[in-house]
Amino acid sequence: MKFIDLQSQFSAYEAEIRAGMDEVLRSSQFILGPKGAELERTLASYVGARHAFGCSSGTDALLLALMAYGVGPGDAILTTPFTFIATAEVIALTGAAPVFVDIDPHTYNIDPRKVEEALTKKTRGIIAVSLYGQCADLEALARIAAEYGLFLVEDGCQSFGALRNGKRSCGFPHVGATSFFPSKPLGCYGDGGMVFTSDDGVADRIAGLRNHGQWERYRHRSIGINGRLDELQAAVLLAKFPHFHGEVERRAAVGATYSGALGDVVGVPVIAPGNTHVYAQYSIRTPRRDELAAHLGENGIPTAIHYPVPLHRQEAFSALGYEEKDFPEASSVSREILSLPMSAFLSRKDQDEVIRQIRRFFGG
Repeated sequence: MKFIDLQSQFSAYEAEIRAGMDEVLRSSQFILGPKGAELERTLASYVGARHAFGCSSGTDALLLALMAYGVGPGDAILTTPFTFIATAEVIALTGAAPVFVDIDPHTYNIDPRKVEEALTKKTRGIIAVSLYGQCADLEALARIAAEYGLFLVEDGCQSFGALRNGKRSCGFPHVGATSFFPSKPLGCYGDGGMVFTSDDGVADRIAGLRNHGQWERYRHRSIGINGRLDELQAAVLLAKFPHFHGEVERRAAVGATYSGALGDVVGVPVIAPGNTHVYAQYSIRTPRRDELAAHLGENGIPTAIHYPVPLHRQEAFSALGYEEKDFPEASSVSREILSLPMSAFLSRKDQDEVIRQIRRFFGG
């Protein structure tokens, strides 16, 4: 059994993927070409943003957002301690300080009720992670950002395709960023990402910053990065995207089946009102996490832990001086969370076996 079945996806779309890649190879235009431009137009329209910029990774998409706002030493950026390190890593890379805010115990996203408590005169913005595949409470966070003159970035690296009150992830003000890492709901065959905005000024800055700080060739107004998405990855994404809506629907069905079958023995994902979920991960919660993972592994079922150590306890951020008790919800979830096999191509036979083994472990 596969944790994420990329092989079956490739088999289903192989002809389209190869045709797109062959077109790039024949053109020999590998960087900032027509495939990337087409993908940017297509996905900007999809999320409802005026601008989209293909990037070399989701990490660089987040970094470019911060660079576009001029974030640097002396600034503080609020974010969650319960996410992949890239979210806070990019803050540190700018020279700013990550300031962590605990999570909602049900959605595992940053808790807007705790954000205002963490604000200081140094606070410049908020990065809200839409974890596991559903949006954070972006309206509440946008109200706080507006009141205090902050910018808001949605880290939608796990939630591309999700809806919140009818609006798509990455289409909210001020900036949205996503990842096309191969295992994501919409993934390429390497690293890739995209940053979205409807702010024309921010868009102009990102356009140059992702290409070594040049808005015209060999004229460098700023220090930028090499943050471009290559044409081969754009071709893969363009081939996959027509199938994306169907995959999102199948992911939702797989998630609903898991939740219906397991909700009486483990904690299952809670979908906030107004949200849809794309299940970049399907993650359950149990105090017996490690025992359950061992049982599933012994029976040929792969699992993963997203994430075993919250960011405030990572060695890389030890200088911030946080203790485990500072964010009790994040610490508690990190001890109990377990991700199960999930993809649009997970067979019902395999899913039934996952369910059977979990219920067997709990004596059901």
